[in-house]
Amino acid sequence: MRFRRKVGVETAIPTSSLSDIVFLLLIFFMVSTVFVRYRGLPVELPSAKKIERIETKRHITYIWVTAEGRICIDDMIVNMPQVKSVIYRKLSKNPRIVVSLKCDKNVPYGIVSDIMEELKKAGALRINFATKRKK
Repeated sequence: MRFRRKVGVETAIPTSSLSDIVFLLLIFFMVSTVFVRYRGLPVELPSAKKIERIETKRHITYIWVTAEGRICIDDMIVNMPQVKSVIYRKLSKNPRIVVSLKCDKNVPYGIVSDIMEELKKAGALRINFATKRKK
């Protein structure tokens, strides 16, 4: 008894269920990913009667100021003299930047005024004061 040898056996990967697998993996990673917003320093914002939203978020630099007077620009903790140089560097990279001040409601106004002077020296004239809406 002789067995015939099959010539040209084709091996193939079944791709009919591949799209289902990719879709399930996509859903899995979307559900299991933790979406973390940058919280910055612990700051309790003052309230305001009228609030306007900034349209584009990609051109915003945040300056956080705590009640103790600690200053954080985006993700860097800086001293008062460093504010000018950091903002100047950011403005040289992107001149459309809007600086958003997120100051604690218990910060002395002198610190806020000093930060505004440093921003003026750096050439940052587009400043936004972040608040929360009064209820």
